[in-house]
Amino acid sequence: MKAILCEQWGGPETLQLRDIELPEPGPRQVRIKVAAAGVNFPDVLIIQKKYQMQPQLPFSPGAEIAGTITAVGSEVSGLKIGMPVAALCGIGGFAEECVVDATLCMPLPPGVPMALAASLVLAYGTSWHALRDRAALQSGETVLVLGAAGGVGLAAVEIARAIGAKVIAAASTPEKLAVCRQHGADELIDYSHEDLRERLKTLTGGKGVDVVFDPVGGAYTEAAFRSIAWRGRHLVIGFADGNVPALPLNLPLLKGASLVGVFWGEFAKREPKANAAGVQELLGWIAQGQLKPLVSKTYRLAEAPQALMDMAARKVVGKVVVLP
Repeated sequence: MKAILCEQWGGPETLQLRDIELPEPGPRQVRIKVAAAGVNFPDVLIIQKKYQMQPQLPFSPGAEIAGTITAVGSEVSGLKIGMPVAALCGIGGFAEECVVDATLCMPLPPGVPMALAASLVLAYGTSWHALRDRAALQSGETVLVLGAAGGVGLAAVEIARAIGAKVIAAASTPEKLAVCRQHGADELIDYSHEDLRERLKTLTGGKGVDVVFDPVGGAYTEAAFRSIAWRGRHLVIGFADGNVPALPLNLPLLKGASLVGVFWGEFAKREPKANAAGVQELLGWIAQGQLKPLVSKTYRLAEAPQALMDMAARKVVGKVVVLP
């Protein structure tokens, strides 16, 4: 079978399309014929040895997939050959077939497009875990979403709206903010031209935001935290800016506020039942039309390096997927 391989640490341009052996599932695994693989910022980091997880070389990037089960391990129950599923694989997704732990597979209801299903796993799973589980977001609260036009950002905008929160979306261009508005954002901030703190002060009447959803890091983190409300929760999602910020620890003290780490991949592995409940809620919201994942572009398997280049250059709006 064909797969995109990382054979040396480096940028997307170092990735190679190779023929490799078909992987066999272990006793508690399944093998999936990949119909679509979501592209995410951690894929850019992991091939450069900059992510929390550092697999052995060579490996195929690609953390989330959707497809059809082609083989089932001897100890797996509830999953069958021919069943359509979405799955968190961590690595291995940019390939024609992929082996995944059975506990990280989610059967798909009839009629869900594979490209949409592959967009749901990581972005919407992360945002659900962050807002619903870690922040315990309540209807009527106010959420600031940084990097709101990206995959996890748009997911956060939609999920916060589904919960009943007011959403302030921050992004770097008017075009990106227009997409945020289309997906339910109540207020918009162009932080390439507007002062984030002053704008938040105006929009919240000086109260501040209850929850900060922060997948960006860098200079925006401290500005956002200084704009947080009493008992606010700042969700640490990731560092797309490339810089890990350092906050003065007197800030959470003065605000009675919390810094809350969000590592959805580990949550899905450690608490599979809770994660499955979240997926079911997400699927319900999709069925009701409250969530409308945006797949803005698709790439062939050989074009996966270009997909990662576009992700690294922040050219991506919503989600993009690789179609093996």
